[in-house]
Parts: sequence; C-alpha cells; structure tokens
Amino acid sequence: MRIDVFTIFPDMVSGFVDQALLGRARAAGTLDLRVHDIRDSATGVHRAVDDAPFGGGAGMVMMPEPLFAVVEAVQPPRPLLYLSPAGRRFDQSVARELAATSGFSLLCGRYEGVDERVREHLVDGELSLGDVVLGGGEVAAMAVIEAVGRLVPGVMGNDTSADDESFADGLLEYPHYTRPADFRGWPVPDVLRSGDHARVERWRRAQALARTVRLRPDLIEARGGLTEADRQLLAEFAL
Repeated sequence: MRIDVFTIFPDMVSGFVDQALLGRARAAGTLDLRVHDIRDSATGVHRAVDDAPFGGGAGMVMMPEPLFAVVEAVQPPRPLLYLSPAGRRFDQSVARELAATSGFSLLCGRYEGVDERVREHLVDGELSLGDVVLGGGEVAAMAVIEAVGRLVPGVMGNDTSADDESFADGLLEYPHYTRPADFRGWPVPDVLRSGDHARVERWRRAQALARTVRLRPDLIEARGGLTEADRQLLAEFAL
C-alpha cells in the first residue's frame, strides 16, 4: 500500500512513520509511506504557502498555487483526502475501507485552512478525527496512517490480531491480564488460567459485551441491541 502525505512539517510526520510497527513495515516495503513538503512547490524568496483572506478577518489561508503544484507534480494515489473538522468522521470502519485499497493520500491544512478552490477542485473528500480543533492536519494524518496501516496484511506480526481488537465486531475489547497471576492481592480471573479454551473465548466475549454496554451503549444500539445469545452469555458469567 502507498500512502502520500502533504504537509509543511514533513519531519513531524516522517519521524512518526519511521517508528515502531509503521517503521518496520516501511523498511520492509510493506507500506510505501511518502511525505511531501508543500513548501517545495512554493514560489518566492520566503516560499510562502499562506496569505491573508479576501474580505478580511483573522488568520491566514493556505494558497491554492503551491497545493495544486505539489499534488500535480507527485501524482499521488487517490483519493486525496483533506483533513478538516468538516470531514467524514474517521472510525474503524473507514480505516477498514482505506486498508482495502491500494493507496490514498492525505493533505494537512494549517492556519485557517485551505483556499476553498482546493476543496472544490483538488481533493476528493475530507476526513475528521472528531469535533475538536487542532493546529493542523498532521496529528490527524498520523492517526489515520496508524489505524489503516496496521490493518494492511503483513504489517502486524499476526494478521489475526486486528480481528480481536476494539470495534472489530462493533464492541470494545475484553480485558487483558499477564504475569504475575496475583498482584497486590488482585488475582487474574480463574477462567483465564483454566486451560479451557472454549470457556475462555466465551468469557472474553461476555466481558466485551459487558464493557461495551457499560461504557459505549451507543455501539450496542448501532448493532441493533443485545441478542438473546448475548443475554445468555452475560447471564452465564453473571455480568
């Protein structure tokens, strides 16, 4: 998979994608992550990428010329997605959609955003991390790359790991434990040490259901509510 990122802070993004899981995948060639400096396509002595808005107002706006120029020079994989508060809410389902493609690109805005002609004629869509305002799109881009990249086959050591995580089945993930078996008087649940793998799987499913009901009832509602089988499983473990 190829992912291109357009930013005025390339070192910020490159430093992130060169670390940990993404860094290993990038080094192995499983992920082709390319970061482009928008200023490389800016003109003038100061390589300015922003200017004051027509009509007045606070802040600066990213100019269309350098943005169009850098994208047209690179010809990145499409869709080209602009990261903005007005975009489609990014979640695990969107991450899976993007992971099923051969590649996509991300445009990181700054200041008051980009000239509207960029939104109308250059990008293919917009993505948002949620109803928060950030200084720019770089943090959002890193979140998107992390979430999508780990779903690409070969990136994670065990490709089935993602099947067990939060939101994989519309539920939060079940609790995890490791050694020691007893820490400060807080023991690991007996079922996890029983060796009964079928019961462990039922317990984990029940815990995931209970945790989601308690913390994210909206996810249960989105799944159409609890099924009779779900209710029986919760009752089995007195949850």
